[in-house]
Amino acid sequence: MNAPLAERMRPKTLDQYIGQQHLLAPNASLRRALDAGVIPSMIFWGPPGVGKTTLAQLIAQHLNRPIHTLSAISSGVKDVREVIAKVQGGGMFSPQGSILFIDEIHRFSIITLLERAIKEDHHLQKKKISLLETNALLRISGGDARKLLNVFEIIIGTFQGQTEIDITDDVVLANAQQSLASYDKDGEQHYDIISAFIKSVRGSDPNAAVYWLARMVEGGEDPKFIARRLVILAAEDIGLANPNALLLANACFQAVENVGWPESRIILSECTLYLASSPKGNAAYMAINKAQQIVQQTGNLGVPLALRNSPTKLMKELGYGDGYQYSHDHPGNFYAQEFLPEQLVGTNFFHSGSSPKEQEIAQQIKKWWQDKYKF
Repeated sequence: MNAPLAERMRPKTLDQYIGQQHLLAPNASLRRALDAGVIPSMIFWGPPGVGKTTLAQLIAQHLNRPIHTLSAISSGVKDVREVIAKVQGGGMFSPQGSILFIDEIHRFSIITLLERAIKEDHHLQKKKISLLETNALLRISGGDARKLLNVFEIIIGTFQGQTEIDITDDVVLANAQQSLASYDKDGEQHYDIISAFIKSVRGSDPNAAVYWLARMVEGGEDPKFIARRLVILAAEDIGLANPNALLLANACFQAVENVGWPESRIILSECTLYLASSPKGNAAYMAINKAQQIVQQTGNLGVPLALRNSPTKLMKELGYGDGYQYSHDHPGNFYAQEFLPEQLVGTNFFHSGSSPKEQEIAQQIKKWWQDKYKF
C-alpha cells in the first residue's frame, strides 16, 4: 500500500524544502551555520502542516546527527531530562552531538502558568484544585495564555460551593468547549458580538445589551476587556448627559479586577443595564474630535500673552501674563476674557445634543459668553 501523498512529497534534503529562504538559502545565516556544522537552539513557530517537524528532521539529516523527538502533549520536564541523561551516558551519543526536538513546546509554559495561578491567585488559593488532565484546556485555548486562564476560571466557576476540584478533560469539554466553539468558531464572532453589545448599549436597549453580555461571558471573553468597553461607552455615548455613568463604569472596571469570575458577571450586568438605560449624548466625543481636527489644520498656534506662565523677570518684562484676570476675583467667579489663540477666537467646539444635561450646559455657556459662541 502506497504512503499518503503528503508523506511521498515530504522533502528529502534542505534544498528541496519550500519556504524560509531567508534562513535556508545558500548564503542565508542559518544555512551558513548548518554548513559549518553549527546548530543553534531554535523555536519553530507556525500552524500545523507548515513543515516544522520536517525541517527539524532535515537539519538532523544534513548534519548527520541523531534526533530525539518528544511531544509536550504527552511528555514533561522529567522526560527531557531522561533523554539528556541517556545522551550524556553514551547510549544515544554522537561525537558531533545530538538533536532534541520537542513538539508543542509552548504547552510546557502554559501548564506552568496554570500551576502558578492555582498557587498564587487569592481566589483559587481558597480551593484545592488538582490538574489531573490538561489536554482539553490546552486544545481549546490554542496556545493563547489569556484564553487559557479565562477558560480555566469559567470551569472553576461551575463548581459552586465545592472546595475540592479535579480538572479532567471530560470536565473541561462538558463545561466549556461548546460555548467557546460557538463564540470564536470563525474568528469574526469576537468582533461581531462586541460590536452588537456596544451598539445595543448606545441604542438604549438594556435587554439586547445584557444578552450580548451573556454571549461574551459564556464564550470566555476577558472580563476586563468588557469592562474597558463599558468605560469607553460611558464617556463616548453618554458623557455629559449623565456624568455619573463614567464613575460607575470606572468602578465596574476596578471591581472586576478585584473580584474575578464568576461574580464579575453580576458587576458587568449592573453596569451594562445602567449605561443602556441612561440618557445618551456624545458632545464630549464630538468636541475633542473637532478640536483635534482644528489642531491638525492650524498647527501649534501661539498661547496668548495673557495666559502664558511668567516665572522669570524677563518673561514679565516681555508681557507674559499681562492683562490676565483671576476669575475668582469677579462676581460669579467669571470674567469675560479671551482664552483661545487669536486665529480661533469665537470657535465653538461644544455642540449640545437633545439630552437635558447637555442643554443645561449649553444654556450656561450662553449665559456666560452671550453671542460669542454660536450654537
